[in-house]
Amino acid sequence: MSLLAKYLIVFGMSMVPVVELRGAIVLAAAYGLDPVTSYIACVIANILPVPFLILFVRPVFEWMKKHSERLRNIAEKLEAKAHDKAGTIKKYEMLGLFLFVAIPLPGTGAWTGSLIAAVLGMRIKHSFPMIALGVMTAGLIMTLGAFGIVGVFANLL
Repeated sequence: MSLLAKYLIVFGMSMVPVVELRGAIVLAAAYGLDPVTSYIACVIANILPVPFLILFVRPVFEWMKKHSERLRNIAEKLEAKAHDKAGTIKKYEMLGLFLFVAIPLPGTGAWTGSLIAAVLGMRIKHSFPMIALGVMTAGLIMTLGAFGIVGVFANLL
């Protein structure tokens, strides 16, 4: 597989919910890609959907609720998930949103942070910078961990 193909896969994976840059950076390390270039590509790709999610998730959910019982159930489950995870964010507001996205744990990240920001009615001019900073921080943590671990094992072989 070409170097460009590997970067395109990593870039695309960073935009996918659940996997996001956390999984993409690990894949970049497994591919043996450059850590700095991988970090930059993953951060950019993970941040790209954020403004669209913040701006359009509520109207999309409203549309889903009006057009189908099945779609309404999906929208309501996603809203409930956002409200369940929103406790810390409600308490600490923008700092909470940053920390939620920045700490690379399962169920956190740009997609869930954007969903929470939208459901809580946070303004994009305040929430987007916090989510972007959180993505950069999570990316740094994951890059140091993934490439450090891979580097340690590569040196042992």
